Amino acid sequence: MKKKSKHKKRKKYINKKKIKHVTIKKKKKIIKKTELKAIKSKEKKGHLIESYAVESDGMKVKVKITGGENISKKYILCRPELGIATKAFLEEIKLDLISKVSISGSEMLDIKESEHVKNKFKVKAKLLLREKLTHLDQQTEQILIAILLQDMLGLGRVECLLSDENLEEIVIPSSNENIRVYHKKHGWLKTNIKVISEAKIQNYSNIIARRVGRQITTLNPLLDAHLITGDRSNAVLFPVSSKGNTITIRKFSRDPWTVTDLIQNKTCTTEIFALVWLCMQYEMSILMSGGTASGKTTLLNVCIPFIPPNHRVVSIEDTRELQLPEFLFWCPLTTRQPNPEGKGEVSMLDLLVNSLRMRPDRIVLGEMRKKEQAEVLFEAMHTGHSVYSTVHADTSAETIRRLINPPIEVPPNLLTAVNLNLVMFRDRRQGIRRVRQVAEFIESEGELIGVKPNILYRWRPDTDQIVLHGKPLRLFEELNMFTGMSLNEIKKDIEEKKKILNWMVKKNIRSIEDVGKVMHDYYLDPKSLLKRLK
Repeated sequence: MKKKSKHKKRKKYINKKKIKHVTIKKKKKIIKKTELKAIKSKEKKGHLIESYAVESDGMKVKVKITGGENISKKYILCRPELGIATKAFLEEIKLDLISKVSISGSEMLDIKESEHVKNKFKVKAKLLLREKLTHLDQQTEQILIAILLQDMLGLGRVECLLSDENLEEIVIPSSNENIRVYHKKHGWLKTNIKVISEAKIQNYSNIIARRVGRQITTLNPLLDAHLITGDRSNAVLFPVSSKGNTITIRKFSRDPWTVTDLIQNKTCTTEIFALVWLCMQYEMSILMSGGTASGKTTLLNVCIPFIPPNHRVVSIEDTRELQLPEFLFWCPLTTRQPNPEGKGEVSMLDLLVNSLRMRPDRIVLGEMRKKEQAEVLFEAMHTGHSVYSTVHADTSAETIRRLINPPIEVPPNLLTAVNLNLVMFRDRRQGIRRVRQVAEFIESEGELIGVKPNILYRWRPDTDQIVLHGKPLRLFEELNMFTGMSLNEIKKDIEEKKKILNWMVKKNIRSIEDVGKVMHDYYLDPKSLLKRLK
């Protein structure tokens, strides 16, 4: 009997221990749940950092940037939400529009024609909405038309993101994740938008591909193309992208940077721009170096308006990124990918060789990547053409190493054809871009390479200033040889150009056409322009 009671007691003790253990586990789970809820509520409560309005296809949409201490920033797009009945009604309208509005392939490929197609859709959509809903107010009508246009001719909600000038990059990672954007001011942000299915993302990829006459399929799962607006897009399909179908869109600036903007935000100084202006005026070749997203192409785009209006400019790019003022005599050329049968490709090398037969005064190459391109480009420099291009390198010394080694592999003796090298730098911690170095390439007998950089200006991170570092050893000598100007005349010319640039900054002359007009007036009659400044 005693043994039995002892056994019962032990059983009770074990059960109590188990119950205690279970309750502790439950308590821990409850604590974890409440912690998660607190974190979620904190994320939701993130206070408003910035808000602004974006107009997309006639519909005004509010954008909110939220976040705070220990709370990650979010990009919230407040696009009007539609009810089930409204969605069903819009589906009916879509079917009617498809049957009543006919679109040809050429209309969808040309940006001017696509605007005409949008207007046709707007007119028909208005008529249909007014037929079926007689008492519809104007604001609601505009919203419904905009949603119809975005869903039928565009990329749905992504169109609102494309209309936001503050965004540089738009990424659709997969249908399981929210769309992410790169904001000029706030960096990478998670949005409140999600694409409903993988099929929808693939459909968006097909829309982009069709507009450039290409295909994206499981057999050919990679796409590098551009939208009608000029935005560069890249798509990768599942299973190559293991999370799901993904699209990355690099936005094309609707209001491009100009020399005034780069002086105002301290990216570069008036002194350096005045020197670059002088070099470009008298047909000297310049290379822009820098890392990824450092602003090489932006700097190149900003400097090209310094070219005189009577000179023929031929630009060669993979995707149209350059935006130049109307006064320039400019012929933009872009490469073309092969069709699904592998035919019809037009490479950068083809365009580069062809451009030499177009009697160019200036050749602008988007980016130098391959040996064949570099050979033709440096040959063009040596045959008297002014050449401007970009190359991936973080310093002037690295630019030389990159040019003389594979895959570019230019003979070192050809590098002296480059008169000036500007190196761009992106400080990721502070989120700023600066001209890091301005240098010239000079011959050096003692070194194995045979060419070394002579740094004229450099950026000091401690004071955030671009300072004079050394005297030119070749540049002014070559300017004297090409122009017959003495050293004093060169310095006087640079001072005049500095005055014009400072005046443009003071008067906030910053649009590409206004800057272009100032340059045009300068080349027509510099004395009268300088009188106007006084």
